[in-house]
Amino acid sequence: DSEEDIKQQENRSNLKNKSSNRKKADKETQGAETREKKSSGRAEGNQGTKVELSLAASEEEANLPPSSLVILEDYDRKPVQKVQHFLPQWLAQPKLVQKHIKDNLVQIRDVPGIHPRLLKKLQMNGIESFFPVQAEVIPAILQSASNGYLMGQGGYRPKDICVSAPTGSGKTLSFVIPIVQVLLNRVVCRVRALVVLPTKELAQQVSKVFNIYTDGTGLKVVLITGQKSFSKEQEMLVQKKVTGYCSLADIIVATPGRLTDHINQTPGFSLTQLRFLIVDEADRMIDDMHQNCLNQIVKAAFQVENYSGSNMFFQRTKPGPITAASSCYPQMPLQKLLFSATLTQDPEKLQQLDLFQPLLFTSVYSEKKILGDGAETEQNTNKKYTLPEGLSQCYVPCDLNSKPLLLLHFMLTMKFTRVLCFTNSREVSHRLFLLVQAFGGVAVAEFSSRLPPNERQRTIKEFEQGKIQLLISTDATARGIDVKGVNYVINYDAPQFIRTYIHRVGRTARAGKVGIAFSLVLRIQERRFLRMLKDADIQDIKKHPVKGNSLKPLVQQYEEALCKLEKTVKVTETGKK
Repeated sequence: DSEEDIKQQENRSNLKNKSSNRKKADKETQGAETREKKSSGRAEGNQGTKVELSLAASEEEANLPPSSLVILEDYDRKPVQKVQHFLPQWLAQPKLVQKHIKDNLVQIRDVPGIHPRLLKKLQMNGIESFFPVQAEVIPAILQSASNGYLMGQGGYRPKDICVSAPTGSGKTLSFVIPIVQVLLNRVVCRVRALVVLPTKELAQQVSKVFNIYTDGTGLKVVLITGQKSFSKEQEMLVQKKVTGYCSLADIIVATPGRLTDHINQTPGFSLTQLRFLIVDEADRMIDDMHQNCLNQIVKAAFQVENYSGSNMFFQRTKPGPITAASSCYPQMPLQKLLFSATLTQDPEKLQQLDLFQPLLFTSVYSEKKILGDGAETEQNTNKKYTLPEGLSQCYVPCDLNSKPLLLLHFMLTMKFTRVLCFTNSREVSHRLFLLVQAFGGVAVAEFSSRLPPNERQRTIKEFEQGKIQLLISTDATARGIDVKGVNYVINYDAPQFIRTYIHRVGRTARAGKVGIAFSLVLRIQERRFLRMLKDADIQDIKKHPVKGNSLKPLVQQYEEALCKLEKTVKVTETGKK
């Protein structure tokens, strides 16, 4: 080839390379443009979606319900809604009993259904009218046994009855009268009524009332509290004959421990014909360790016995759901009657008692107050607990060292008479008794579980007769015991629980009478004590300060009494050693 041909071929190859490079550059520029377009489109899309999301979020916020959450750094406080208690219908809608005793007395002849023999007994004991609790509860129990004690009204199981009323309102008589009347026509002596009480003194008191109204009726009342020997009580309960054991009691008044012993250890002692189970001071029976006793009573009441022939009618089993099959075989029911001044409203605790369609009678209710312009406003009297109507309450702020001086000041300077003084322990009660005795000038006695039963009975009798002016006691007398003639109650030790306070101050102002309760409260306890009363809606307590100058005349003699007490305590301690 010539040189010219070679140059032409080189030029052609250079042109081809240039054109290919141009095409590559054009492709690259086109790709960059497309990438820019795509990126700009994506950015526009993202902006559009952001706007859409913000609009949707704003719409959702507008449609959201108001939140109950508290936002941090949000200091706008909102009122906190209180949780409303949900109670069963029988607790939420009880049958109301008038709490003003004097204004609502009912003549005994105006209460329907009471047997003429019992009306005569009531009049012989000076009772011409019933208290409101008695006028409501007695007809209710009588109606539940209107067809006799063997069968409920209409063949159905009667409702259990609960009564919550202040101390001294006559709860004991409201179950004694109807039970005696229902059992008047009994033929065979079997245990038909059982009254369970927490203390021996209270059991004795209830037994006395039963004996008054069963006198001349043929009904037999037996008291089992452990004051007599176990074998002696067994002889009072059952008798062994050729045909077997027979009961000697229609009505039993008992304390839980002794009753459990007889259920487990006394041959022939049977509760299979039990018609009424009365639990007095029911809240204490629930709270204390007596719940097992109540379970044993119910178990013994539905215990299977070896009956044959016509006696199969008296065979009964523990009731379950009401069905057509269970209604074909009626059986004698077991009705529970609960009484207390501080009956709990805790459904969980009441569930343990296995109550059947209970009916509650209570004096805790709201009443309307009429203003001067005629308008009615509801007065806030829906209290958890009800105190006697004639009770006045005071508390005295003090120091620990001045408490004995305050008690002596009330007795000697203020001339208090028939004073019931409560302490929190047997030791404090005994030492305070020795101190007041060493001081002199006051007829004083002590009442606690450290004393034998006979001595306790004698002490209460002397107090009621006015021979003793100051009775220093533990909470043994705070539950249900009707000590007559108490003018003042002094809480030497401030009670730790509101129920203890209710039962203590309830020993005075009983049966519509007037009484005053003083509480000696240490200054360090004052805030807690007032809060406890406020939580129970007790707001009518007054502060009663005592100046130190009024205690000065007693100081010298008080110090001498302390020296005597110290010597006495040393002598007793050496004697024990």
